[in-house]
Amino acid sequence: MSTEPEGDPAPAAPGWTAADLPDLGGRTFIVTGANSGLGFETSRELARHGAHVILTARDTAKGDAAVEAIKAEQPGASVEARYMDLADLETVADFAESVERVDVLVNNAGVMMPPHELTKQGFELQFGVNHLGPFVLTAMLLDTLKVGVDPRIVTVSSFLHKRGRIYFHDLDGAQNYDRTKFYAQSKLANVVFGLELHRRLRMNGFQVDSVLAHPGYAATNLQTNGPTGIAKLALRVSNRFLAQDAAMGALPQLYAAAHPGVESGQMIGPDGRKEQKGYPKVVFPLEAARDRELAKRLWDVSEELTGMDFGLAAR
Repeated sequence: MSTEPEGDPAPAAPGWTAADLPDLGGRTFIVTGANSGLGFETSRELARHGAHVILTARDTAKGDAAVEAIKAEQPGASVEARYMDLADLETVADFAESVERVDVLVNNAGVMMPPHELTKQGFELQFGVNHLGPFVLTAMLLDTLKVGVDPRIVTVSSFLHKRGRIYFHDLDGAQNYDRTKFYAQSKLANVVFGLELHRRLRMNGFQVDSVLAHPGYAATNLQTNGPTGIAKLALRVSNRFLAQDAAMGALPQLYAAAHPGVESGQMIGPDGRKEQKGYPKVVFPLEAARDRELAKRLWDVSEELTGMDFGLAAR
């Protein structure tokens, strides 16, 4: 069996929307960072199609408000909010230990271009929240996912991963922090991780799918909560005039999470020009993201930094 990423120039259903989701009754989805933006839209549509959705938020009041908003729109929705802050791996562990069942994990939460800051465990914030937190969460939920129905792990990246490189000599940003470069680094790490996870799952005989997704350019709070100054102003303007809305931006990760034709190792993004807008299709990540030496080094470093052993041999 091949362990290389699968690819196809287009999905089976061009123009696919959330209305095309299948019946998800009886299945449990976890969506991280789901009190607003892409995560909220993803949770709302999964619940609309019968899934039980566990949405996570680092602000419990906002998480509860998101649940109330979904239930106000869909009185019969099965959705709950739980606390987790990816900037604190202790809360990641606490959340993972509370999960009794999960069929699909959508690693959606992230931060974008903040000033230099460290997580509770001392990692650069973007690398910690966007990569190391999901790395630990995925590892801790893997045994539960293995017995799920059509189990999948969806790692949400960005088209900006194509500008990324991994600064192994300066992962905490102490020497030369640049908020844009370190954001691109974290998004490249997402892609490298998702592809390597796909390979290792197959090499070790586990039928859990690892799928990547990116939203294109979608207008969410992500662009304005992290950046400051001129960058924040510029992103606010571009959000208004250039970006697609969060409901459209969520389509690739919804497709990755629930479309029956998705294959492990694929990346789903928008079908428009430069993958910035449009409906979901299979897209291709940066070729360097498939480098096995890079993948092994990132995997080993991630396990060392977090103390988390996936138990998946590279062979």
